Amino acid sequence: MLIHEQSQIRNPRRGHPNAQCSFLRTLWVLLICASLAGGCRHGQSVEKPPTPVRVRTVEEHATSGGVRYSAVISPYAQVDLMFKVGGYIREILQVRGADRRLRDVHQGDVFPKGTVLARIREKDFIERVNQAKAYQTRVQASLQKAKQDWGRATNLFATQSMTKPDYDAAQAQFDEAQATVAGARAQLAEAELDLQYCALTTPMDGVVLQRKIEVGTLATPGLVGFVFADLSFVKVVFGVPDVMLARLQLGSPLAIVTESVRGVAFTGRITAISPAADSRSRVFNVEVTVPNPRLQLKVGAIASLQVADGKLPEPVPAVPLSAVIGSQTDPKGYAVFVVKEENGRTVGRIRNVQLGDVYGNSIAVTAGVEVGEQVIVTGATLVVDGEPVQIIP
Repeated sequence: MLIHEQSQIRNPRRGHPNAQCSFLRTLWVLLICASLAGGCRHGQSVEKPPTPVRVRTVEEHATSGGVRYSAVISPYAQVDLMFKVGGYIREILQVRGADRRLRDVHQGDVFPKGTVLARIREKDFIERVNQAKAYQTRVQASLQKAKQDWGRATNLFATQSMTKPDYDAAQAQFDEAQATVAGARAQLAEAELDLQYCALTTPMDGVVLQRKIEVGTLATPGLVGFVFADLSFVKVVFGVPDVMLARLQLGSPLAIVTESVRGVAFTGRITAISPAADSRSRVFNVEVTVPNPRLQLKVGAIASLQVADGKLPEPVPAVPLSAVIGSQTDPKGYAVFVVKEENGRTVGRIRNVQLGDVYGNSIAVTAGVEVGEQVIVTGATLVVDGEPVQIIP
């Protein structure tokens, strides 16, 4: 008993043996519980809720048996209105805007031929005209005197009362005075023309496409003030391969459509066919001129037209443009999500497709889907291949 007590006194930090055993049992129980709890957490599976999507059935689109081309609408004639003389711009034509307030001319305004769009300060040019007029008056007086001297010299020389050198001198002075007067007239005409050039005038009926000046701008000769265009007709230029040239003739009508004016077909005529192919694209440019009396066709808009190729029309599957996404396996390809029923669940399956021509808001699919299948048109970017989806109206 004494030995046991001494042992406890020598090792006061070890504690009682029964307490140590109890602590170890408690620690083992906690470790086992923690292990079981961790295993339960890892074993649980939280299923992702279905992604809500809208679908559309793949429909059949009847083609018209032709080759479709795209082109950019350009004006029939376009010019840069440039200043021919230099000076400060003192005035820009003002018109009433949509709010009925006066404003400076800007893009979209329509004007007839001969309209003055801007003026340069004329003070300096008026002074030049006045100086040219004064100079012309002075040289005309000199011409009158030289003419009288030459007339007297002619009479004296006829009566042999004047030597030939004196007569020649009088005639030379008269000729020089005539040349000086002609130069003064030309100088006056140039000054008056420069005065006219102070006004920047429209050369034809048309529309202002751009305005590049403000009141107070220092104009230099060659500065572009406005870009002006005749839009009563527009041009549509597209390229075709040589095999299509036989189906195109000058004067033949062609209909064009554009998304900017939906539901309206504009008929134009072929006005030019390039005699040589482009050195890079190897296609021949064809120009179609289209009447545009109401200015509905806008410069820069995309137009599409169709040239008959002699083949029978064939129906093709078509999907909405909103259904098309980028392919996950081909960086340059396209894909759609098709809705399928698998093991009692509705899932989305991605499928690579090959696209054809665009028809309004739909696009033809030449490979990848079939008529009657359902494709996702809303929410396709949120769907993962094989995961469940929920079709919403």
